[in-house]
Amino acid sequence: MIMNRFEHIISKFSGKNILVIGDVMLDQYIQGSVSRISPEAPVPVVLQEKSFYTPGGAANVAQNLRGLTAAVTLVGRIGHDLHGPILKRQLNKRGINTKGIFVDRKLPTVCKTRVIGQRQQIVRIDREDTKSPADKLLFPKICSFLKRTIDAHDAVIISDYGKGLITPELVNFVRQLALEKKKIIAVDPKVEHFSYYRNVTAITPNLKETENAIRNIKITSPSADKLGIYVDRLQNNNHINLAGSELLKYLDLESLLITLGERGMRLFEKGRKPVCIETKAREVFDVSGAGDTVIATFTLSLTADATKREAADLANFAAGIVVGKLGAVAVTKKELLEAVGGK
Repeated sequence: MIMNRFEHIISKFSGKNILVIGDVMLDQYIQGSVSRISPEAPVPVVLQEKSFYTPGGAANVAQNLRGLTAAVTLVGRIGHDLHGPILKRQLNKRGINTKGIFVDRKLPTVCKTRVIGQRQQIVRIDREDTKSPADKLLFPKICSFLKRTIDAHDAVIISDYGKGLITPELVNFVRQLALEKKKIIAVDPKVEHFSYYRNVTAITPNLKETENAIRNIKITSPSADKLGIYVDRLQNNNHINLAGSELLKYLDLESLLITLGERGMRLFEKGRKPVCIETKAREVFDVSGAGDTVIATFTLSLTADATKREAADLANFAAGIVVGKLGAVAVTKKELLEAVGGK
């Protein structure tokens, strides 16, 4: 009966349209073999065998939604550089609407290059600028676009990677617009920005982000005394349950889903006891992008009339699929159906 319910929810994914706002990135993978150490320095020499690009950051959230057959509009910024058009091509190839992607002539496209030898990541090279100010015209352009398009969408996801797009002003604008239009709004948060995310449908931090957020709130927030937790190392279930319950109340959230790696997830809802959800991962190969998969599946399930517990269960199944793959890759509807059916 439970499996039939999951299959019913998944069957409704293709009729949904999700708006994703956040820090879009381009992920580059260079893969090869290693057979010797460089004579120039004590580092491995990678003989390149293949190289490819995939969408990263908020763009990977969009990619996961498309893998689950939802329609997606992505809102973010790219630079006036070589990587921007590459990212847009990758998004268009996946059927993601890029009309909300704006060019910022002051900042580069965020790009992460991973060099992998024998299935082991050797080095990661990041190209970004988070210190310089963004183009001042970007904020009004994004707000205008969101006003014009939100009615066509079933939910809004904010994917905050701390690269500068997500500001208190933008979060406030998006939240008020979503509440006014009665849209689901979910956030994958950045530690420093937790206090932005009040009164939303859900946030989906991992354990480390939750611990760091508690420290950050206590240091920076004038109302930190209202957060009734006095430890920031969540070492046992009691600590996690207290932290989740207090953050739920402090931020006035409908729900909070904390991902716990090999320990699964913990779901907190207003007026309900915390729920432990055991991991579905069979083999953990790469956790890159698992959080993107979680928020995509959780939010999409809510639009398909899932309860928050059902949405968390489906997100857990989806995360168990992607951690068994290399890199930030998307789960597919077929894979999720097979997982919930136990086939």
